[in-house]
Amino acid sequence: MTRSASRFVGVLGWPLEHTLSPVIHNVAFRAVGLDWTYLAFPVPPERLPDAIAGLRALGSAGANVTMPHKQAVIPLLDDVSGDARAVGAVNTIECLGDRLIGHNTDVDGFREFVSKESGVAVTGTSCVVLGAGGAARAIVRALEELDVGEVSVVARREEAAEEVAGSAHPGFARAAPWESAQAIAEDSGVIVNCTPLGMRGEDVLPGVPFHEGQLVLDLIYQPPTTPLLDNARAAGAVAWGGLGMLVLQAAASFGIWTGQDPPTDVMSAAAVRAIGLTGGAHMPKELEHGA
Repeated sequence: MTRSASRFVGVLGWPLEHTLSPVIHNVAFRAVGLDWTYLAFPVPPERLPDAIAGLRALGSAGANVTMPHKQAVIPLLDDVSGDARAVGAVNTIECLGDRLIGHNTDVDGFREFVSKESGVAVTGTSCVVLGAGGAARAIVRALEELDVGEVSVVARREEAAEEVAGSAHPGFARAAPWESAQAIAEDSGVIVNCTPLGMRGEDVLPGVPFHEGQLVLDLIYQPPTTPLLDNARAAGAVAWGGLGMLVLQAAASFGIWTGQDPPTDVMSAAAVRAIGLTGGAHMPKELEHGA
């Protein structure tokens, strides 16, 4: 493998106590022979403009963006991709000379996982999305691209659910009150949890009678399993945590920055090892960079 000139990328967030991204990306850079470094940059909201200016001034190759900066960063950039514009959030910045371009690779990560890794065909299937944050917006966008059937967005704040449903093409998604979540989930072929419920042992859908043929996806990846996943698997549903989606969205970021095919297997192995070392004690929010 040829060596490339040293570059740096990193993740901007606040607070930024725990993140798997440096582990995932640094092993990927080594695997393809890039002399690059991925760093964690805790950036309080009031210093975000300075941090973005620093990316330009220091010749960064790019950055990830996580809570709470994914919306606030948009006016500081020169342009945003179609997915980022549709979702209204950026989780990846591409540096092209002095120009900074915003992307949202959470859409890519979820779409690729469902279509290639989940083992379930979802075309035309009814879906329910739990939550109404930036992660939910990315999931609804990906579900559109997967050509599923009716999508219900359920959240404790119904106005927030309406905003997420309204981010899709007219008629594709509808908002529903939180009280209806269990009934809608029972009749849905795909269930996606975009809330933090489950990180500390909560059951986001208590009492729902899951069944064979359902696909249940929880964006939480620490701890590796949740009551939602345990209950779904016990009933014969196909259920997945969020680690695979995390790795695939990171792989999409890697490709944007480097122009190379990401070593996804290496990135996945590094993430699994890191979670094993932490023992599931640290519980990042939503899709790591997408929320």
